Amino acid sequence: MPDVFTQSKRSEVMSRIRGKGNQSTEMRLARLFREHGITGWRRQLEVKGPREAGRRKKGAAARRFKVKPDFVFPRERVAVLVDGCFWHGCPRCYQKPKQNAKFWREKIGGNQARDRRVTRQLRAKGWSVCRIWECRLQKSPEVCVRRIERMLG
Repeated sequence: MPDVFTQSKRSEVMSRIRGKGNQSTEMRLARLFREHGITGWRRQLEVKGPREAGRRKKGAAARRFKVKPDFVFPRERVAVLVDGCFWHGCPRCYQKPKQNAKFWREKIGGNQARDRRVTRQLRAKGWSVCRIWECRLQKSPEVCVRRIERMLG
């Protein structure tokens, strides 16, 4: 069925829609933490890093590195990020949309590049990073919990 809006109008309409994040998967993991007695975590705690070293830069490179992982264990310096299978391109279950394929390829590719950059920045600042796929959390939550427990020591 053809779209009733022009491409520019559709873009404007879609740009006004704001997501609510991946709260259902985050809440599932929080519930698992409570069930297994895992303490010391905070949700959406901002992790900051210093500006890039070296000569003075302008624009994006001059900004401080700021990240808000889904869960942070500040004392152990462990960051846990729960990645939605569609938005982050899960290698097991991501299905490419047939409509507007170029847009979605670039969008998901950009999300994956940002994920790699965030992981690299956190590790460079001495943090351990645990990325959990939404599908893995649904299918084998116990495996996810054990993995996090190992990282916490």
